[in-house]
Amino acid sequence: ALDAAAAEAEATVDAAVDPSAPERSTEHAAARAMVLPLSDLLAKPSPWWKRAVDISAASLGILVAGIPMLVIAVAIKLTSAGPIIFRQKRAGLGGRPFSIYKFRTMVVDAEAQKAALRAISEQDGPAFKLKRDPRITTIGRFLRSTSLDELPQLFNVLKGDMSLVGPRPLPVDESDACDQWHRRRLDVAPGLTCIWQIEGRSRVSFEQWMRMDMAYMRSRRLLGDIALLLRTIPAVLLRKGAS
Repeated sequence: ALDAAAAEAEATVDAAVDPSAPERSTEHAAARAMVLPLSDLLAKPSPWWKRAVDISAASLGILVAGIPMLVIAVAIKLTSAGPIIFRQKRAGLGGRPFSIYKFRTMVVDAEAQKAALRAISEQDGPAFKLKRDPRITTIGRFLRSTSLDELPQLFNVLKGDMSLVGPRPLPVDESDACDQWHRRRLDVAPGLTCIWQIEGRSRVSFEQWMRMDMAYMRSRRLLGDIALLLRTIPAVLLRKGAS
């Protein structure tokens, strides 16, 4: 209840400007009109240790996965028309949108088809999940089931858009449709993996997913992040909840 109440609050930024000064009247009006969601004010930049781990591990990951990523890129290009990399606007830290990178696993007009498939989504809430999504290409199905399509997000981590560990970022339209207490997850940087990736995915409700993200936020620490990264490896290999 406290989470919901805090998330629903908004902070208004008002500048102390003399309204009688003609040259400042425009600034004063603009300042009074500026309303910032509380999530923008509560957003917490990654602590130094987290950013250090992100840069080191992402750099190493790109070096190790360089050849596999090249092979995947060639395979995508040879088996389906369209770009190798799929870019999509996702809600990042404080709700600010960023372009997420993924290997393309769907047909080129997949986004245009999404609205027609929304009614049969297998995930409750605003998120869209469909296990047998007809838009997925043959090689795309393999990439998604092994999570290899997520490898380009190592570059998102290097850029600072994402962290190795954090709540999975939702597309902007899905994030905007979330309840206010769900949006508390935007107080920290999104990540490649989190509790939901290991214990949930397609097997839990949307509300359970959000609660898993809240649980991570309350216990965020170095050893916890390392433990989640180590647990992600068997979860990916065993394809837990992957579609």
